[in-house]
Amino acid sequence: MNKDTVLNQYFGYYTFREGQSELIDQILTKKDVLGIMPTGSGKSLCFQIPALMLSGITLVVSPLISLMKDQVNALVQAGVKAAYLNSSLTPGQQQEVLRRAANAKYDIIYIAPERLVSEAFIRFAENTEISMVTVDEAHCVSQWGQDFRPNYLKIIDFIERLSYRPVISAFTATATQEVRDDIIAILRLKDPFVITTGFDRENLSFGVLKPANKFNSLLEISGRNSNKSGIVYCSTRKTVEEVCAKLIDSGLSATRYHAGLSDQERFSNQDDFIFDRVKVMVATNAFGMGIDKSNVSYVVHYNMPKSIESYYQEAGRAGRDGEPAECKILYSGQDVRTNQFLIESNQEFSEELSVQMREAVKQKDRDRLKAMTFYCSTNDCLRQYILQYFGEKSKNFCGNCSNCNTKFETVDITDESQKIISCVYQLEQRNRSFGRNMISDILHGSRNEKVLRFKLDTLSSHGILSGVTVHRTRAILDFLIENEYLHLSNDEFPVVTLTERSDGVMNELTPVTMKLSEETKAHPSAKKTSDISVDGGLFDELRKLRTKLAAANHVPAYIIFTDASLKDMCLKCPKTMEEFLEVTGVGASKAKKYGKVFTELICGYPFSNSDPGSLHHCQS
Repeated sequence: MNKDTVLNQYFGYYTFREGQSELIDQILTKKDVLGIMPTGSGKSLCFQIPALMLSGITLVVSPLISLMKDQVNALVQAGVKAAYLNSSLTPGQQQEVLRRAANAKYDIIYIAPERLVSEAFIRFAENTEISMVTVDEAHCVSQWGQDFRPNYLKIIDFIERLSYRPVISAFTATATQEVRDDIIAILRLKDPFVITTGFDRENLSFGVLKPANKFNSLLEISGRNSNKSGIVYCSTRKTVEEVCAKLIDSGLSATRYHAGLSDQERFSNQDDFIFDRVKVMVATNAFGMGIDKSNVSYVVHYNMPKSIESYYQEAGRAGRDGEPAECKILYSGQDVRTNQFLIESNQEFSEELSVQMREAVKQKDRDRLKAMTFYCSTNDCLRQYILQYFGEKSKNFCGNCSNCNTKFETVDITDESQKIISCVYQLEQRNRSFGRNMISDILHGSRNEKVLRFKLDTLSSHGILSGVTVHRTRAILDFLIENEYLHLSNDEFPVVTLTERSDGVMNELTPVTMKLSEETKAHPSAKKTSDISVDGGLFDELRKLRTKLAAANHVPAYIIFTDASLKDMCLKCPKTMEEFLEVTGVGASKAKKYGKVFTELICGYPFSNSDPGSLHHCQS
């Protein structure tokens, strides 16, 4: 079979996406490759299709058990002989996988990196043809990557212990030039074919909100998407617990995921989300890598993440099915301080790293945080900012981000800035320094216990901004810090102090302006990828059938068919097996398993020609 036949027969597609064909061709000529392709662009097919065409077994090195399980389930449903090898299996089950692999029962085996260096696996590999080693999430091999995993360094140790050298293919969704070079060097790729297909995901709408009340904003987003799947990322376990509880109290279907939960509860909650038993997953960044759930309609970052790389990878878990999806950050200045503290207090370094190297990694994290903060502060196109960060040229207007769809007005904030800086100056005159909240309390005339204890109510700046909203005061204070008119320390309890730029404002030498937004209607060029109308009733019936089949097969619904496939069924209304094979995402194996029940449902569905929303009907 050629690659086009494999694509259609196993995966149900007729054309390759950008970069897929080129990567597959290079692998089939036994050439090492590195593919940098955004989440949802079809990276997996770039190594799964060659795995079905090469003579031996392909090993796919994967960082998480959940990724392996999900990918193997999908492959088995597509008719591919696949298995995984990790700590979730008993020793007996692991031996059985290796026994079957030695008897050529598998084309693909997903494996955790630490398993590669066991003597038993080395012996197996020496006596079995390993045609390719695929490194998924390849950025994990680089200490400059946003998710460095020391176990990934064992991959090259395994390859070099073999008496032969398989093809090496590496894939990642996010990598700067520095990380790309690191991947090539550490994995010792030989003259690799390298392709970056472009980081733009046109179906994703990006937005940064600076709400007075974060939870109310989250509730608005989740509420209008109550029948859709969404992920809410929080920076700490405590915030995860609080947000999840409040969502449930508000009547929404939600669960939680963080490292403080038991393995059993994490896996159970993850399955509830993947199998659509709950709609919203509230989680730390411990959740998500390798989760191949295609129907996530929105990703909200309740707190700003630490880097553009992390953000784009996490936000990219929305809209994997190509449908329009929202990616929102609920930003506040405190998020910056929280991330600074997490960077400075990070103890999760590999023992193999020297003190100097650990400091270099921390400095890299600080630089990433600064770039992420600028993203949340810019008034320019958010899509352009992301693409330029990864070295890709872009238009300065995308029509599908909050900045492109917002009208900004430049406002003079010199007066408020002088009063804020004056307050900090007066505190320093008394040898005092406080954080943002305390300064805001003073400026608004608070007489709380701490203000009175330190006699801060006697400052001339006490109450000087009582006529300004707290939200506006804090927004201006954050602006002054971000633009270095004031400085916020990196301590566990950060305090605000003066800078060299403070004098210019206090002495009325430097006017200060700030852009404030006025929400407007979305620009008419905003991307909409799913405007084709389908029969809503038929779509619901197809979803019910899919849910029933998924439960019977013990797999998530999207592994049976994605929403995109169901919508294509609504449009094409297949009545025969041949017509069913024309549906996007339907390969030979799935057609054989499910074609009869789906075509029977479609042909038995009572279409109403009077229904204005139903543009396509089965023709008898």
